[in-house]
Amino acid sequence: MSSSEKGLAGRYAGALYDLAVEAKVTDTVLANLTELKSLIAENKELASVVSSPVYSRTDQMKAMIAVLEKAGADALSVKFIGAVAQNGRLFALPQIIAAFMREVARRNGQISAEVVSAIALDAKRQKAVEATVSALAGSKNISLEMRVDPALMGGLIVRIGSRLFDTSVKTKLNRLEAAMKGVA
Repeated sequence: MSSSEKGLAGRYAGALYDLAVEAKVTDTVLANLTELKSLIAENKELASVVSSPVYSRTDQMKAMIAVLEKAGADALSVKFIGAVAQNGRLFALPQIIAAFMREVARRNGQISAEVVSAIALDAKRQKAVEATVSALAGSKNISLEMRVDPALMGGLIVRIGSRLFDTSVKTKLNRLEAAMKGVA
């Protein structure tokens, strides 16, 4: 993500946060955006509407409003996403949602962490990872996002704030390859 997209996402997320606090619907908006993020990840057509320049701003806005209303989203969430689409910024929606989630976590005193695994973790493993991340962060108040990246082959990548713990098989193989090239 370029610095201009980070700035764009941050500005939109900050504006939405201020509006949500003023309307006393921060938790509702957070839940709406979390659900929308999942819908975009699971639905290729919706992801296409969000990211493709083929659709007009009006078509994007109508589609997003229809999806949000069908999902029972709060009026502020619907209006905000409609405005993002109308302004031609829907391509940045995933970054805006992520920035909003970070802002809510930060304002609630939470430490944000991301865990990337090669396969989806079952409930028992998720609990173990959450406990380990809490211990590494030194805090019980953690906002944890988990995602899957099969390219890792195995292991985990854990990002807590600016710290990175990479135990993935992919990284270990890359290090081994680099070390072997140095010997030859």
